[in-house]
Amino acid sequence: MNLKTWSRVGIPALLAASALALPVLAQTATPAPDAAAAAAAAPVINKGDTAWMLVSAILVLAMSVPGLALFYGGLVRSKNMLSVLMQVFYSVAIVGIIWVLYGYSLAFTGGNDFFGGFSKAFLKGVTVESAGGTFSVGVAIPELVFVAFQMTFAMITPALIFGAFAERVKFSAVVLFVPLWVTFIYFPMAHMVWYWAGPDAVDAAAKALAAADAGGKAAAQAALDAVLSDAGFLYKMGAIDFAGGTVVHINAGIAALVGCLIVGKRTGYGKEAFQPHSLTLTLVGAGLLWVGWFGFNAGSNLEANGLTALAMMNTFIATCAAALSWMIVEWLAKGKPSMLGVVSGAIAGLVAVTPMAGFAGIMGALISGLVVGVVCFFFCTTVKNAFGYDDSLDVFGVHGVGGIVGAIATGIVVSPALGGTGIYDYTTGAVAEYNMATQVIAQIKAVLFTIVWSGVGSAIVFYIVHAVVGLRATVEKEREGLDITEHGERAYHS
Repeated sequence: MNLKTWSRVGIPALLAASALALPVLAQTATPAPDAAAAAAAAPVINKGDTAWMLVSAILVLAMSVPGLALFYGGLVRSKNMLSVLMQVFYSVAIVGIIWVLYGYSLAFTGGNDFFGGFSKAFLKGVTVESAGGTFSVGVAIPELVFVAFQMTFAMITPALIFGAFAERVKFSAVVLFVPLWVTFIYFPMAHMVWYWAGPDAVDAAAKALAAADAGGKAAAQAALDAVLSDAGFLYKMGAIDFAGGTVVHINAGIAALVGCLIVGKRTGYGKEAFQPHSLTLTLVGAGLLWVGWFGFNAGSNLEANGLTALAMMNTFIATCAAALSWMIVEWLAKGKPSMLGVVSGAIAGLVAVTPMAGFAGIMGALISGLVVGVVCFFFCTTVKNAFGYDDSLDVFGVHGVGGIVGAIATGIVVSPALGGTGIYDYTTGAVAEYNMATQVIAQIKAVLFTIVWSGVGSAIVFYIVHAVVGLRATVEKEREGLDITEHGERAYHS
């Protein structure tokens, strides 16, 4: 087993990990008294970390409502403004309910490589006393805090998809799509990328192995292997994703591309002008997204320490770089720099830095931002026009492509030689030896798997929705606007 793969990654499964590991170890090995005492020490709840994570959860919620809702709402025509707001708000509300019923359990409990189980369905056993691991051995936060934090990730991810087929999908289709998609696409992805036994369990098992006498070595090694095997498929593959490049952005971006192809183009697409009705609101939404993203990225460290500050700085710098690179390339290509281009570049930078936020050095994040701004501009203009698909608000071009660039680049910028943090190995208590080729290959495999998982799975979900309630509004309703035809109200009154 390659121990390099058992390393610090984005978000650990919230387990009282030592408590889970110790009963096994007690039956299989006899550690020295000091080692046993250290392994048995319960993680301590840190109030500073807890306070930061409470704030981070609120910040990520603000990314959805009002951030994403206003960002998308400003980009559509005024007759569809409320329909977009409604879709985003519905996603937040329904996913919150699903999360506490079974979503958290499916994502962050043991089961198999691809799915968690139902041991924490209805939040069974999750109390105000429950502790969840952070990235430091012996340091914990309340499990309910992690439940809330991860819930906000699940809330926003399906809402991102709606921008690809905005202005033409029935609300009833959205109502059915979201529960199906998060259940069969999002929760498994979260489990595969982010679920593992946690640092306390790995540390306890490693210490027990080190302290075991000759007769107990084999059993202690088996116990350590069992702890290391308690992880999701992509985690065990060695892929790293600090805050959701695969789970959130590639996952949503590919689903968005599949959705816009299945739903079809807006009526009049390519013949009529589809101008954003309020770039002012789009800027407000983009600003709220950027602010909320600090909770998204820096919060994903689960603690308030130097690595949290690194993730925050990277979220600043990559975003600035991508906004400027998009602006410059647009200026050169079209003769004028647009405000929409600047905010689109900023979002692309935020997407790209998400998987690398706590791994990259600041210069690595800067270069990644410069690159992704240009690449996403190319996909949102040249590639989109060449293939003629109607991704209304460029969800694939920004989130899908930006997520792919960021996820692969993470394997490069994590390199200590480039200012990155390297990958921490909890079995040795030190940063592991780094091999760029190995890590980049692992990142590419994770990206390809996510594309297939989301692409095929999302297509099945879309066709199920189409068969049950239908996907598209009628041409007449689409021309009149979804605000009045789907919801019976208008965003603006003259």
